[in-house]
Amino acid sequence: MDAAGSGSFVVGWGTLTLINAGLAQAKGRSGLNWWLLSILLGPIATLLIVVMAPLSREA
Repeated sequence: MDAAGSGSFVVGWGTLTLINAGLAQAKGRSGLNWWLLSILLGPIATLLIVVMAPLSREA
């Protein structure tokens, strides 16, 4: 892989981590924790966020 391809991979992976953090927050979970987890797991973390039920908000 050349340098240009590697750079676009990093940008794509970084974008995915931010999307995952937003999805996690929308489901009542910690955006920071899921952002960190997404750095390691990437698309697997996305799948986990999507299939997990939202946390109930207690008033």
